[in-house]
Order: sequence, then structure tokens, then C-alpha cells
Amino acid sequence: MEKQSGKPRVGLFATCLVDLSRPQVGFAALRLLEDAGCSVEVPLDQTCCGQPAFNSGATGQAAELARQLIRQFEPFDHVVVPSGSCAAMIKVHYVEALADDPAWLPRAEALAAKTWELMSFLVDVRGYRPTGLVLETTATYHDSCSGLRELGISRQPRDLLAAVEGLELRPLPGNDVCCGFGGTFCVKYAAISNAIVGEKAAAVEATGARLLLGGDLGCLMNTAGKLSREGSSVRAMHAAEVIAGMGKGPAIGEEG
Repeated sequence: MEKQSGKPRVGLFATCLVDLSRPQVGFAALRLLEDAGCSVEVPLDQTCCGQPAFNSGATGQAAELARQLIRQFEPFDHVVVPSGSCAAMIKVHYVEALADDPAWLPRAEALAAKTWELMSFLVDVRGYRPTGLVLETTATYHDSCSGLRELGISRQPRDLLAAVEGLELRPLPGNDVCCGFGGTFCVKYAAISNAIVGEKAAAVEATGARLLLGGDLGCLMNTAGKLSREGSSVRAMHAAEVIAGMGKGPAIGEEG
């Protein structure tokens, strides 16, 4: 397909967790990308990016999933992902998974060059700033490991959230410290993961904020679950939901 009215064609990679657990994050991303002047498509055959397999040492299986995703998304001008960890898998680790495949390595490199985490794309590529948003509440922000360390995402979500009238963003002590999720880490090392997320939940609670925001659904689900088990009233949402004007809807764990 050609570009619509000169708009950049964006392929939205929704991610497994968004698709299965929190679809409203995908709808928020779609709304934001369209507001930022993009023509957005969501390939219906998309599956996992291969990150769990890659992190578990199953590089061959991850490479096959990478080939599948590359086929689906390489026609687009940009690939945008509402998840730092999945975006990093495509942008950083596909070239590792396909390093020994001379036919696919150049295609992986080309896709990596045009793949963006959602917040970074909105700010760094489109220069987007939301308008007309009001949300009277206090919030704190957790920086996920992959987004922060592999993609350098920190300023961008805060710039976008600063445009929401009435939203007070409070600093989170240890905002750059792992929440304990780590994909398959929380399954393999459940006791360690629980201890880490316990510290994270305590830090969130200590801010006095009513809302926990972030850019990676795995981290948010992990921390929201711990907060709930500890009896906390703090609610968790993906930052995209707030920036898309959906901040008054159900939080993570409140669906249905």
C-alpha cells in the first residue's frame, strides 16, 4: 500500500502482553500515532517477537520468530512498539539472533533502523505533544530496564506527561532499579523476583502517588500485582493510556 496523503506508514506491533492482557494500551497507541499524523496499520498475523526464547538461550527459535516479524513489518516506514523490551528485541537483538544468516541479517538491520518504542517515536520522530488533557491526580514513573538501558528512554514519557494538566508527577526513588519481572526471570527465580518487586512496591507506596505509570506492561503488571497483594490503593497504567486521554478508565488489574 502507498502512503495516505503523504502520512508516514506505521506498523504497530502490539506485543503479546498488550494483546492478551491489556488491549487498551494498543488502542491508546493507535490513537496517539494517528494524532501524531501517521497512517497506522496492525498486521493481523503478528505473534511474539521472540524475546522469551532469546533470553532463555533458544536462539534458533527466536530467529525464526524474527524472520516472521521481519516479513510482516518491513514494508512500513516505521515500526512502533508500546514496550521498551519488545522494541529492544527488534532493534538490538534481532541482529544477534540472525548474525549467522547472511540472507536475513541485512533485513534485520534495516528493520532495526526504523523500529521505535512508542514514547520515543512520538517525541523524537514526530515532535508530538498532547493538548487539551486534564487528569487531576498524583503519579510516579518507573523506568523499565530495557527501555532505559538499551534504548535510552527516560525524558520522552516525562515530556509527554508534563502536558497533562493537573497531573503531578512525583519522583520515584530507585526509578531505574529493576522491578523483578525480567520476562522469564520471574518464573525461574520466583523468590528473588518477589523480593525485588517488594522493594519496588514499597518505593512506589512511599511516594504517596495515586497512580503508577510506566512504558512496559510486564513491569507494570508485576508491580501492580504486588501492590494489590500488599493492600495498596495505588493504581497502575501504561503512560500511553494517560497521554491518550484514557487515564480515568480501569487500571491494570481492574478490568472487567
